[in-house]
Amino acid sequence: MLIRPGPDVGPTPGGAAADEVWALLPSRRSETLAPMDWYLPTDAAVASQLRAEVRAYLERHAVSGSDIAGAELAFSELLTNAVEHSEHDIWVSIDWAARRPVVTIHDLGPGFELNISEVGIDSPRGRGLSIASHLTDQLTVAAKRAEGNRVSAVLNVERPETQDHDRPADGAGRLPEARDAQEGFFGREPFLLALTVELAQTVDREQGPSVAEAVIAQVGANVGGSMEAAHRNHLAIEGDLDAHGIADLFVGLKAAIGGDFYVIEEGDDRIVLGNRRCPFGDGVKHAPSLCRMTSSVFGGIASRNTHRDVAVHLEERIAVGDPECRVTIWLDSPPEELAPFVHHYRGDVRT
Repeated sequence: MLIRPGPDVGPTPGGAAADEVWALLPSRRSETLAPMDWYLPTDAAVASQLRAEVRAYLERHAVSGSDIAGAELAFSELLTNAVEHSEHDIWVSIDWAARRPVVTIHDLGPGFELNISEVGIDSPRGRGLSIASHLTDQLTVAAKRAEGNRVSAVLNVERPETQDHDRPADGAGRLPEARDAQEGFFGREPFLLALTVELAQTVDREQGPSVAEAVIAQVGANVGGSMEAAHRNHLAIEGDLDAHGIADLFVGLKAAIGGDFYVIEEGDDRIVLGNRRCPFGDGVKHAPSLCRMTSSVFGGIASRNTHRDVAVHLEERIAVGDPECRVTIWLDSPPEELAPFVHHYRGDVRT
């Protein structure tokens, strides 16, 4: 089965919709197209279905005259490589926050190195990646910490400029309410209730073609602001939190809803967190887009307290087969090479 959590892929070519599962709309603040995530077994027929979906997605959003065929071929070669060399599940994501989309494929197959210069025309292996390298930019291969590989590339198609959705939190009537907090943090039930209510209210208020992109951005800003307010009220905190205070808030609010985050590193330029348990349980592996909530909550809190533009990098995710999550919140500008992979939150957006 192809598990497809995403708001805007449209019907599968051929009409095969009965065996697909939809999940929470993936989004983040300051994006223009919502990131897309798919989960699939190592099955050639399912991979063929995904190729058709991705082509349709690119055709729908790329500017006229884009090399859709070249982007489709590059994606096909990257996906085929994962299917052929992994006996386990595969996760695919497309992040189109910038003008050109970044495709990332996670697999749990044997590790390998990218040596395109050593691939000849008669080589039995590596020709697919060689083709992809000539049709994309920034093709990279990285070994996952426990097992498997992460392959990323920037596809050579562009989308038109569209409306921004970097949204401040609404000030009135927000959930969760302060009275629902215990020892300064909200538990799982009020947290999930807040997500449901805020999602319904936001969708009801918003109209127009960009509503799907705006939903999670707005909900993340509202709920993250309430979490911070409860924490401040419990500890009688006034003024901005420093890096240590921000990190403590992140760990505490995630623990309250069933996560197991811990601090790996904290400093003036970045906070690095690990996580041993996802609040959504094993089901997150079939809906990796739920990770965007973490990015939105962390990015909003950090940007409000530092008064600076903040970038969040979801380096490792339980949702895509990693044994733990690893999240870096850049309180200063991230390295240039990470630009296609981070989520940005503006420091001038206030609760």
